[in-house]
Amino acid sequence: MARRRARELAFQALFQSERGGFDVLDVWDELRTELVLDDGDDTYGEGLDAETVQLAERLVRTFAERRVSIDAELEQLIEGWTFGQMAQTDLNVLRLALAERSALDVPGEVTVEMAVRLAKKYGGEDSGRFVNGVLAKVLRQAPPHGAVVV
Repeated sequence: MARRRARELAFQALFQSERGGFDVLDVWDELRTELVLDDGDDTYGEGLDAETVQLAERLVRTFAERRVSIDAELEQLIEGWTFGQMAQTDLNVLRLALAERSALDVPGEVTVEMAVRLAKKYGGEDSGRFVNGVLAKVLRQAPPHGAVVV
């Protein structure tokens, strides 16, 4: 549950940053100050604990640090679309998935499944299929989870 909520929080920060043209870390800092940790307030659904917020922050910071390389990788993977033509939801779900791949020790298949769920929840009718197709290319190019890369 913590990872799912952390992904959603990180996605919200990326999406708000992109839509508003603000630095993603500034957006995250503002979002984080709005969060209430375990005091019974259910503004964001179930209560958020420190672990969830820390994990979301790790994802956001990883994206902020690797944004140029993440965007470059996506530009190579996405055929026939520019970032300006894509739905912002889809773009930011993909960005988050690539950040997660760098930040967490999670099997690629899990990252793809969670990204597809986010895309279906927040995106359009075809978002899940689109995100799945792009991330399938990432998995085909990546070494198996746990493999040692020399």
